[in-house]
Amino acid sequence: MARNLARDMDTGYIGALTLRLEMPWVSNLKEKRALVRPVVERLKVRFPVTVARLDGLDAHDWELIGVTTISNDFDWIEQTLKMASDFVASGGEYRVVAEQQVISSLSDFMNSDPDQENSDDELDDEMD
Repeated sequence: MARNLARDMDTGYIGALTLRLEMPWVSNLKEKRALVRPVVERLKVRFPVTVARLDGLDAHDWELIGVTTISNDFDWIEQTLKMASDFVASGGEYRVVAEQQVISSLSDFMNSDPDQENSDDELDDEMD
């Protein structure tokens, strides 16, 4: 039932931000984690977002972090992701060398894979 309700929702949005952090002067993973982990934790406390370390976990000189949030207000998501990006850029001994932001409506997000949608419908029918 929750799936059908989500498909009918046109007023919600989900925003995602990825940031590639580089620190070529860092020589080991422990030192990199000491720089990256605090900013990830501070983002979670300061902003209503979910944050994850996505890539570069085994590299000592770079890392990709992801930030996401959800709301019914497009402008709020845009502002929140901008503030999160500015916070990361101003707060550490690393360089933000790449940034990508995407905001999608929940209806687009939930219906992005027609094959998956059909298999969900079939599963719902089987469960009824």
